[in-house]
Amino acid sequence: MAFGRFNSPEGARAFALVLPPFVYAILLLAVPLSAIVLFSFWTQDFTSVDTTFTFANYQKIIDEPIYGTLLARSLKVSLLVTAITVILAYPVAYFVSFYVDPSRKSLWLFLITIPFWTSYLIRVFLWKVILGYNGVINSGLLGLGIISEPLQSINYNVGAVVVTLAHAYAPFAILPIFVALEKIDRSLLEASQDLGENRIMTFIRVTLPLSVPGVVAAVLIVFIPTIGDYVTPELLGGSSGKLIANMIQTQFLQLNNAPLGAALALVAMLCVATISLLFVFLNRRWLRGRS
Repeated sequence: MAFGRFNSPEGARAFALVLPPFVYAILLLAVPLSAIVLFSFWTQDFTSVDTTFTFANYQKIIDEPIYGTLLARSLKVSLLVTAITVILAYPVAYFVSFYVDPSRKSLWLFLITIPFWTSYLIRVFLWKVILGYNGVINSGLLGLGIISEPLQSINYNVGAVVVTLAHAYAPFAILPIFVALEKIDRSLLEASQDLGENRIMTFIRVTLPLSVPGVVAAVLIVFIPTIGDYVTPELLGGSSGKLIANMIQTQFLQLNNAPLGAALALVAMLCVATISLLFVFLNRRWLRGRS
């Protein structure tokens, strides 16, 4: 019965539209992911791969504390970056949506996306210069006489990674929140104030709840890629700022142990998927409760 729908001209056109992206997704998403899953159940020494099915890689992840430590640190950093980014992005999106003249909103959005004009790697190197031993911050503090010698604690640690990632992903948080705020019917805000609510209570009881879908979208857009970032921890993290992505890279490219790297990637992916689905579930439950 379902296949009969494609016999009609409309069904054939719909099938023709769906087929290319479906094939594209299969080739570039499903096939590589399937290969990673398969690899994770193999073992490898430095020269050869043993294709015997085994859970040895997952057992090694459980037994050796370093992998759990890196995964926990990665989740902590990603959640912290997400919280900082969304909290700082909301006022910017709110200002552009409610206080900027409609004719100039496109200009503001254009300015927000300017960081995308440069390479992500260049932006990371710029933060390395800013936070470096002889960087902008230390030079400025020395010039003002606030410190007597350059600070060593502002670079090559987890804090530097959090600051850099929060800056890099800020536009990804601003834009979905801005879209959600733009969809709010302004008459609802006027009605709230007509009923005696002040601006603060109107924001808490009307604006903020209606913008929650945009906030959730921003959380997911920032959280998911940050846990897989390995460039920033590699350049700014130092020995104490390495994340699980750096270990995956090491397994694949330096230790020549692709099966263990694949197992680590799948474990990290499952953790991210679980937390992301929890965000989505709580958002849907909250929206259902308000309706």
